[in-house]
Amino acid sequence: MAKEEKQTQEGMIPEDILQRWETRGVSRRDFMKFCSVMTATLALPVTMMSKIAEAVEGDNRPPVLWMEFQGCTGDSEAFLRANQPTATELILDYLSIDYHETIMAAAGHQAEAAKRQTMEKYKGKYIAIVEGAIPTAEGGIYCTVGGDSALNIAREVCGNAAATIAVGSCASFGGIPAAAPNPTGAISVSEAVPGATVMNLPGCPLNATNLTAAIVHFLTFGRLPATDSLGRPKFAYGKRIHDNCERRAHFDAGQYAEAFGDAGHRQGWCLYKLGCKGPETFHNCPTVRYNEGTSWPVQSGHGCIGCSEPQFWDTMSPFYKRLPNVPGFGVEATADKIGLGIAAATAVAFGAHGVASALRKGDDMESDQVIKED
Repeated sequence: MAKEEKQTQEGMIPEDILQRWETRGVSRRDFMKFCSVMTATLALPVTMMSKIAEAVEGDNRPPVLWMEFQGCTGDSEAFLRANQPTATELILDYLSIDYHETIMAAAGHQAEAAKRQTMEKYKGKYIAIVEGAIPTAEGGIYCTVGGDSALNIAREVCGNAAATIAVGSCASFGGIPAAAPNPTGAISVSEAVPGATVMNLPGCPLNATNLTAAIVHFLTFGRLPATDSLGRPKFAYGKRIHDNCERRAHFDAGQYAEAFGDAGHRQGWCLYKLGCKGPETFHNCPTVRYNEGTSWPVQSGHGCIGCSEPQFWDTMSPFYKRLPNVPGFGVEATADKIGLGIAAATAVAFGAHGVASALRKGDDMESDQVIKED
């Protein structure tokens, strides 16, 4: 079966493309794996693998200007540790990164000149990537680059870009810099440049696979992926963490870790009572994971802190206490009752919850029994 599947995938990608990648030192297996991962991450049909292969192979690398503002550079670190493809492959084969303060050789006036040259030559055609929040208090003096404020730079760079990708929670929603009392007046990219086309990739840090997938989508279709009401791509933020969590079965069974290191925690039980914010957080962490797809916080035994949600530092804290009272979500009121016979309330709180399915099955079985007895 595995051999047949490999042959099928090879048949989807033109032979000449596979051969060219082999001459570059990239095996057929690795290139097909990359195309397969991108197709799956973007929730595209497997038949789109050839389109992705052709787009990545094509000589249409968009220039990229990566701005670093009020942040910790964690998203750049995540990008540099990407392995599907590696950061080197992204830079040399897929993108033309003309400005990125962390990795570029130029500095000072030379770096600013490179940025200016790209903006003028490729106006309306380059991609702007912004990392970090943008301070606005006192004229934006809390973050300046080359003598200009982050606010002015963002408006000029993003305002003239074909598309802007805000990477990380700080650029997407203000993040930690915007947490109360927000002394620097930090805001998100979309707030700073309301007229720009901005896609948010929140996370603390972002998952580099999602950034790669978004760029591959742009290369393949000439536009950014479809987004939700918060500007996040649906392929990565369309489902709650709770819905794909490997500990979900324990939640449904009412099995919770009560303290870090207790028997339930060691056995992989649900971390809700230890503060996990998975029921209120939308992200694909359970399926894409971090560190080469090895793990993610909940798998390693630490609850989700909701870092891909707006104002998570204020609304999701304290991180080791149960979910705060988020309007419209009933998990807080019913968590203790799951597994104790009050599943009806749980079904209301979770909509298409797994418990609701179980109840329906039970009702069907009882109905069949009544019919037989009649």
